[in-house]
Amino acid sequence: MRFKGAALLAGLATLVMAGCGSGGDTASNSSSASGTSAGGGTDSSKKALTIAVIPKGSTHEYWKSVKAGADAAGKELGVTIQFKGPLKEDDKVDQIKTVEDFTTAKVDGIVLAPLDDQALVKPVHEAVGQTIPVVIIDSALKSTEFVSFVSTDNEKGGAMAGEEMVKELGDKGSIIVLRYQKGSASTDEREKGFLDVIAKHPGIKVLSSNEEAGSTVDSAQKKSESLLGAFKNPDGSLQAQGIYCPNESSTFGMLRVLEENKWAGKVKFVGFDSSPKLIEGLTAGEINALVVQDPYNMGYQSVKTVVAAINKKTVEKRIDTGATLVTKANMGEEKIAKLINPPKE
Repeated sequence: MRFKGAALLAGLATLVMAGCGSGGDTASNSSSASGTSAGGGTDSSKKALTIAVIPKGSTHEYWKSVKAGADAAGKELGVTIQFKGPLKEDDKVDQIKTVEDFTTAKVDGIVLAPLDDQALVKPVHEAVGQTIPVVIIDSALKSTEFVSFVSTDNEKGGAMAGEEMVKELGDKGSIIVLRYQKGSASTDEREKGFLDVIAKHPGIKVLSSNEEAGSTVDSAQKKSESLLGAFKNPDGSLQAQGIYCPNESSTFGMLRVLEENKWAGKVKFVGFDSSPKLIEGLTAGEINALVVQDPYNMGYQSVKTVVAAINKKTVEKRIDTGATLVTKANMGEEKIAKLINPPKE
């Protein structure tokens, strides 16, 4: 009996060892299959990228088109877009905090339209220091620590506006320039491009070029009222024959004042950007020309560029998304019609 018991125990031990060996082989095969899947880098095994898109503000029609373009690229590439920016285009503190929050959240990439070309340098450097690639859009940053700058050639756009003003005035007359606000590199360049062209035409006198509209339509309207009031003749007419504004809100604020005082259509008016109200003004002959950007393409190209950088692909350091001079005469052309009525969110 002792012999049979010993034999039985030995047999059981052999079966247990065999069972352990079999289980080990199964686990090894499972691990190998999992490793092959991960190593192959199939889409199903990858975590979707998250790209933060941070505009200057969230109320202007322009930024709604940027969002639409970013969303389209995100859908095409299978990445998540988080679009968040300040309510007003003068809230640098809020925009800095937004960049910092996205950096802390460790998003995979950031697309940023800096409100200020210096104030946003530090948070951008901090993001890059956390190996988060940053693409700058719309307005320049005084730094080289970013992947790419995707924007309109703003100085060229301003020059286009200047050349149109010269044409509208017949190379003679007086003009007023209402600036946007300090620290905005994009509008600084548009103002410079415009004034550089005007400076080559001695027949045109600049009555004012140092007043700022501020970040909203309301602030632009108030500034326009006081500015034009200073150049009002006793008979109610304006001393200026031409007016230039460098962005959507300043152009619309000025348009309101021209309409209220029945000056609209009597003064040559060149603005920048597009919105339904500005297109109405162009159609009515109250605005002579608009330099229109391509915000949808800007949003689209910026997301594609930052994703390419994340995937270690070579990207262009500067991408010009273009600008077009739109007048009542050409606004019906198919290409231009798409620019002035871009997709919105």
